[in-house]
Amino acid sequence: MAQYTCIVCPNSCLITVEEGENGLKITGNQCKRGEAFAKSEHEHPLRMFTSTVKIEGARLPRLSVVTSGEIPKEKLFECQKALNHVVAHAPVSCGDVLVKDFCHTGVDLLASRSMK
Repeated sequence: MAQYTCIVCPNSCLITVEEGENGLKITGNQCKRGEAFAKSEHEHPLRMFTSTVKIEGARLPRLSVVTSGEIPKEKLFECQKALNHVVAHAPVSCGDVLVKDFCHTGVDLLASRSMK
């Protein structure tokens, strides 16, 4: 049995997921979106990844970055470690792709701000 606080709407339902012979039993959700959230969170949790990387030639020493989509939760530490090898070069525009297929996740690492 596992419990998750749903984040897809303001209700913040406490959802319980139990594994049984007939599959997952999901209770506590007030809507179908909560059921989908709990199933996804239980079977394959995903997260957006945000951080900073070194930037050369800019006014500031760090550039904020974000992935273009969600990545598997179990890859978060691998992705954070990979950032030690990423260096951006100014000028950079918000949305520029810094690394394609970041850590083989199928999503790109993007600049989340512009820097001259």
